[in-house]
Amino acid sequence: MVLSQGGEPWRSTGPVEARQAMERVLALAPDVRSREAGRAFASEHAWTGAGCGRGVVWGIREAGERPPHRTAVDTNDAAYTCGCTGGETPCGHVLGLLLLHASDAPMLDRTKEPPPWVAQWLADRRARATSGGSAARAAARRADRRAERVTGGARELDQRLIDLLRGGLAAADRPGYGLWEETAARMIDAQAPGLASRVRELGSVPASGPGWPARLLEECALLRLLDSAWLGLDRLPGPLAATVRTRVGLTASAEGPAVRDHWLVLAQYDTPDGRIVTRRTWLYGRESGHTTLLLSYGAPGRAPAPALPVGTVMDAEVTPYPGGGGLRGELGPQFGEPLATTAPPPGGTTADALAAYGNALRDDPWLDAWPVTLRAVIPAPSGDGWQLVGAADGSALPIAPAALSRPGLWKLVALSGGRSLTVFGECGHRGFDPLAAWCTETSDDEDAPRAAVALA
Repeated sequence: MVLSQGGEPWRSTGPVEARQAMERVLALAPDVRSREAGRAFASEHAWTGAGCGRGVVWGIREAGERPPHRTAVDTNDAAYTCGCTGGETPCGHVLGLLLLHASDAPMLDRTKEPPPWVAQWLADRRARATSGGSAARAAARRADRRAERVTGGARELDQRLIDLLRGGLAAADRPGYGLWEETAARMIDAQAPGLASRVRELGSVPASGPGWPARLLEECALLRLLDSAWLGLDRLPGPLAATVRTRVGLTASAEGPAVRDHWLVLAQYDTPDGRIVTRRTWLYGRESGHTTLLLSYGAPGRAPAPALPVGTVMDAEVTPYPGGGGLRGELGPQFGEPLATTAPPPGGTTADALAAYGNALRDDPWLDAWPVTLRAVIPAPSGDGWQLVGAADGSALPIAPAALSRPGLWKLVALSGGRSLTVFGECGHRGFDPLAAWCTETSDDEDAPRAAVALA
């Protein structure tokens, strides 16, 4: 395990430095309970065989009839090991040893050689680091080979799009037209699933009703823009390059720093996608004001994890992924149980929602929708569809066609009953897709908030 601070910030050279070092140690505690345990273990009576030398502090904590807990911390890079079940975060034993080290406790003989079990731990860490370096080099070679294949597929796709436009779009409406599936298969061979998915989407445009040639031309232009962006990836700024990699289909890992916040679960819904089911969960950070998307996957018939009830708040860490406007995150440790709340997230007008989506398109031109919360809107019929009308200014935002056939639309209408709502959803070029709503109770207290209602 590695702590969140590098270097050796635990060494003290005087009273002031000791106090600061101890404060840095306590800041590592994941919760109050761990912090108090660390203080309890920061006593020379809590340890046997404790010592410090060669940048390592160690000790043995007796555990009654159970095997003793052997704890060691490498203060050079803040890595640690402990025989307890402290998990991924530093346990009270680790914190206690670091507090002893920071306070310059006399029981820690700073000239001692590490005992054999500590020396073995250090040797194992060095061996893993060496093998990890070899593994990293092998992974880099694999990534380079994949990038070459994607580039070859992108060049082929570029030529096919040019040939399509030169020959005219009318041919795309012929029965048995096989360009889309053939081209998508070629993109899969090139290890570019993002390009393959967008090519398949083009195949559904000719059957989408009147005006399809214009829509097909727009989608072809967006696909060629993505294709060209990949071919010129080295000339793009870092955030946009990360977005292009994600859109092409290259996977990335979540990278810090993690954000600890009280996250409100805004919406959660599952989407079948071939042989897998994708679960999308939207969270809103109460303190950070940031909205983030969690993605998880499962086999058909098996619900992906995690299952988070809409309208609950959890104290947790979320680590962001690169690119994509900073929307996607990975859920980390949770501190305590989720709690139900009736407070909706802050929202804006329909004009604010459109402006937010427009701003997001500057960073990600291939973005289909952007998460927004609408405040004080009323669902109302509009021609063959529905719209959300601002109660204050009368501005309106159409509800996306895909949402019109879902039961959630009628939940939204019934929940409103002509009254204004707070509605969270995804705003895009197809309209607004409502996913959750909050309203006030029709009771004696008309300002009493009501729990979130899931619409997806």
